[in-house]
Amino acid sequence: MTTAERKLWHGYLRIYPHRVLSQHPIDNYIVDFYCPALKLVIEIDGEQHYSEEGKTYDANRDVILAAYELKVLRLRNEDVMEDFENVRRRIEEITEKNPPPAFAATPLSKGVKTKR
Repeated sequence: MTTAERKLWHGYLRIYPHRVLSQHPIDNYIVDFYCPALKLVIEIDGEQHYSEEGKTYDANRDVILAAYELKVLRLRNEDVMEDFENVRRRIEEITEKNPPPAFAATPLSKGVKTKR
């Protein structure tokens, strides 16, 4: 994990009310954090994500994740490190707007590849 990922994990996601998996495989990717109950992927983006190559890679990846009906929340390293309360608030807003269904187990909750 990067420093920003560790901060988010230890400072919030580790005790988040819904189970969050760290460095979780989905399709051919490893996402930073995945909450199966919310169908939420949280990505912490460093500088490499802002190059043209990085933007293209992320856009393609987001299309694949969306095919699994996953929401992707992208956070900047700087925001996690310097504006942590706002980052927490953004995650909480997603939880409030999209409460998990009564039963949220999916093949992705176990890291299983599924056919599209």
